Amino acid sequence: MKTILLSSILLVSLLFALVSCTKNDAVTPAPKTFVLVHGAWQAPYAWQSVKDQLVQQGQNVVVVELPGHGADNTAPATLSMDVYRDKVVGAINALSGNVILVGHSMGGMVVSAVAEKIPSRIDKLVYVGAFLPANGQSLLALASTDSTSQLGPALIPSTDQLTLGIKTENLTPIFIQDGSDAVKKQVVDNYRAEPFIPFTNPVTLTAANFGKVAKYYVYTAQDHAVSPNLQKRMVAAAGIKSTYTLNSSHCPFLSMPTEVTTLLQGIAKETVVQ
Repeated sequence: MKTILLSSILLVSLLFALVSCTKNDAVTPAPKTFVLVHGAWQAPYAWQSVKDQLVQQGQNVVVVELPGHGADNTAPATLSMDVYRDKVVGAINALSGNVILVGHSMGGMVVSAVAEKIPSRIDKLVYVGAFLPANGQSLLALASTDSTSQLGPALIPSTDQLTLGIKTENLTPIFIQDGSDAVKKQVVDNYRAEPFIPFTNPVTLTAANFGKVAKYYVYTAQDHAVSPNLQKRMVAAAGIKSTYTLNSSHCPFLSMPTEVTTLLQGIAKETVVQ
């Protein structure tokens, strides 16, 4: 009888152990929080498909609308890179926990300035076809070295020098030549002239702050706005080792959102090596 009772106890213990292991194996990882920053001549709409996919996959996502973009009508004369930075800092400070901060194009300048300001709040800093400055550089200084970009010749400064427009016929060839007709129409329909002053503002970056943050760069191999050559030079100057490539135009989140989502999910899971 004692033998049967002992066997029963061992069997129950084994079953509990198996159930416990199964439960542990099935634990869903805690969601990450992504903060996505758009580039010039764009707005939060550009990140919408990627946001929707990340949310469907259990992540938290905030898309920041920079002042003077989208539905925001802040006067261009009052804008600066610091204003952009502070808008993103405010969005992050309203969240709990650390974030994966992602910047596209001009948004790369913004997220760099944010990383300098609040490095301890950023788990990973991701650049997607983005400007990646060194200390003291402005977007205008970097862009002026990009001899193969199609963007410069297409620019139309306003008479007051406060905004930069782009010839309508150049919008989709520069930004989204690989997109569907619907996506190309979306880019044209959401276009508005870009505030110019922030392009001229240099950013201050230090090893003590910006240098602490783990950085990742996503090359956009068919980019007509920020050329692959400039992207590679910026990455080399910054010493970024973790790089990825999408065979896309300047706006992969519009032309291939699933690939971008998959890539961001992969970066989120990577172990940070400093």
